[in-house]
Amino acid sequence: MAGLDAFGTQLQRGDGATPTELFTAIANVTDITPPGLERETLDVTSHGSPDAWREFIGGLKDGGEVEIEINYDPREHDSLVADFEDDEPRNYKVVWPKNLGDWAFAAVLTNFEPEAPHDDKLAASLTFKVSGKPTLTTGA
Repeated sequence: MAGLDAFGTQLQRGDGATPTELFTAIANVTDITPPGLERETLDVTSHGSPDAWREFIGGLKDGGEVEIEINYDPREHDSLVADFEDDEPRNYKVVWPKNLGDWAFAAVLTNFEPEAPHDDKLAASLTFKVSGKPTLTTGA
């Protein structure tokens, strides 16, 4: 297979309820960049490293950031400003189309940047910093 159609992918926001948290899709999302996983490396090179080549081991991992672009509607999206005010991470999910699964993560909203150009639509860019390990669930 050459590829999969991304149309229908959603970013969902958890309501924080316990014991069963409900997730609702953020409206009018036009582009989603899911978490970009990163990992530090630790240099463990010593005077005895074979053939004088540097040696590394894996260090701390980072869930990266999630970025979305939306067709901004203050009536739909200003509730997200409250997420910006929260110090504690909130639960979110990137839900893949066609029941392919989801990527769940906790994150802090670090950037909410609306724009209102005179010759185009209302839009906004949002950035979420992932806290902890994202969980990938594979679907059908």
